[in-house]
Amino acid sequence: MTTVEEIELAAAQLAPADFDRLASWVNEHQHQLWKQQLESDAKMGRLDFLFNEAANERQAGQLRNWPAEQE
Repeated sequence: MTTVEEIELAAAQLAPADFDRLASWVNEHQHQLWKQQLESDAKMGRLDFLFNEAANERQAGQLRNWPAEQE
């Protein structure tokens, strides 16, 4: 049995309040990992194409608000 399988089995036995606490921790931890990856990608220039695309759209008058305004 792997560690992940052991964790899954243990999580399935938690009381609802404890499971909610665990789920909140996992969600926050995942968010922090995603944030670190995004920051790393930005520093390495991996997102530059998005900035260039937005600059080109702005220059062409095609840049739209996001989220789109409600009509």
